[in-house]
Amino acid sequence: MDDRQALRLHSLGEKTPQLVFRNGLVFNVFTGELLPGDIAVQNGVIVGVGSYRGEREVDLGERVVIPGLIDAHMHLESTMVSPRLFAEKILPWGTTTLIADPHEIANVLGAKGISYLLEETKGLPLNVYLMLPSCVPATRFEHNGAPLSAQEMAQFLHHPRVLGLGEVMDCPAVLAGDPDKLEKLRLFAGKPIDGHAPGLTGKELAAYRLLGVSSDHECTTFQEALEKLRCGMTIQVREGSAARNLDAILTGAVKMGLPLDRFVFCTDDKHLDDIAREGHIRWNVLRAIQLGVPPGEAVKMATLYPAHLYGLSDLGAIAPGFRADLVVLDSLEEMAVHSVYKDGVLVSRKGSSPTLPPNPRPIDPACLDTVHLGHLTPESLALPVQGEIPVITLLPGSIVTKKEISAVPTAGGCFQPQGEFYKIAVAERHHATGNIGVGVVKGFGIKNGAIASTIAHDAHNMIVVGDNDRDMLLAMEELARCHGGYTVVENGRMAGTLPLPIAGLFTDDRTADIQGKLGELIAKVRAMGVRPEVEPFITLSFVSLTCIPEIRITDLGVFDFATQSFLLP
Repeated sequence: MDDRQALRLHSLGEKTPQLVFRNGLVFNVFTGELLPGDIAVQNGVIVGVGSYRGEREVDLGERVVIPGLIDAHMHLESTMVSPRLFAEKILPWGTTTLIADPHEIANVLGAKGISYLLEETKGLPLNVYLMLPSCVPATRFEHNGAPLSAQEMAQFLHHPRVLGLGEVMDCPAVLAGDPDKLEKLRLFAGKPIDGHAPGLTGKELAAYRLLGVSSDHECTTFQEALEKLRCGMTIQVREGSAARNLDAILTGAVKMGLPLDRFVFCTDDKHLDDIAREGHIRWNVLRAIQLGVPPGEAVKMATLYPAHLYGLSDLGAIAPGFRADLVVLDSLEEMAVHSVYKDGVLVSRKGSSPTLPPNPRPIDPACLDTVHLGHLTPESLALPVQGEIPVITLLPGSIVTKKEISAVPTAGGCFQPQGEFYKIAVAERHHATGNIGVGVVKGFGIKNGAIASTIAHDAHNMIVVGDNDRDMLLAMEELARCHGGYTVVENGRMAGTLPLPIAGLFTDDRTADIQGKLGELIAKVRAMGVRPEVEPFITLSFVSLTCIPEIRITDLGVFDFATQSFLLP
């Protein structure tokens, strides 16, 4: 408060502020007005909006100014680059605040992974807050790298950039009164608690909300969002790379004329190529406007409303006492970003990316050595078959799968990939236990080869799909060699690899050209027959996620979401 008291004279105009933005149209999120005015800034804080002169002045040329945009739920690890490299990609699009859930790296490294991200995001020209992961491991149906107990989480509870409890995804355990889950909910009582409850309805949804879960980002239909809204939850409207739910949710909300103050925007998982093409949260705002949401409301869903949800009292508005995180627009209706300021400092102009210095702190070697497979042989991928078996069927444009019971091709009593049936396997990669779950998948389309990844939500074991065992084994060995990432094998030869050596999830190598290399790999697997409606690496990464319907695969076998049991060992 002493610092704010020292700013009083700048607000009164008795002292000249360091910086004044002049000749702009300021969007007031509290009234919805677009008003001419000067924005006075001292020490990165807005001290007044009105008529001011400054030691330094920036002429905005009658452009519109809105608050910095907030992503209400995302995973830094899913970007495949370190946080500082990611900041360089999103700041030009106006995103200045991230609410990140580090459950990906925590599933690999436990508390050590959370500490790494807190250190790596320190001092960035980007507000990075964490919601502590609630389900590490995500469920009891897979082996991850390290568990994260409530006791271990308590060490981060009072960190200034830790806001609350991350997505509570193991709904069955929560509703059954699992002691570990209830202890975590008690630990974060009174703080924001994010949800992850696809399809949860009725009395089960009521109990879930009763236990303190305040938001959800898994709604895929308006009716699902409406029921959760009626329970008092905030809807995180997701528009990422694999899951795009904004159109369905907001079309219904606009048609029904709902107030939008309980809707916020998030990306969850959005890859760099999509960000380069569409933008980040800016795209959510633009698409909402295109669907009929008033521009002012669309902006508030990316600023004021998420700030309220997470108790960020100095973010989300252009008003005295708020941080000078500002986005200058050539057009509000088109969300055309002209320039971006973080704490009053210019970080991007006309799409330019800031180049941030590398982190001076060395990476813990444990973060770089996380791929440990047991001994692999051709027999490791054998799948004995008698009669019809459950098959994982991919659905176009969705991370949801369909369970089919079907006869499959065999040779020597074991499944033999052929036609529309492909082999899929998940190998435990953290402790070299040798656990491998093997199953059958339809809808992928790969021919004469295999692709593999160490990004496999949420335990991030190694997942591989192909039409022959030789290439699948080669792909697995390649990822063990390069400490994780993506790889493609064709006809017994390496066709391309994208190394992601930090926890097997991302890289801090500025020269890696993630977008370019990923584009090459995707083009390669398209040429190998992967269907246009399948996002190959994103889709593959979600097939092991046991908290999404209907059928999944982990290192323990093929799993049925509805019965919460294994169909194949």
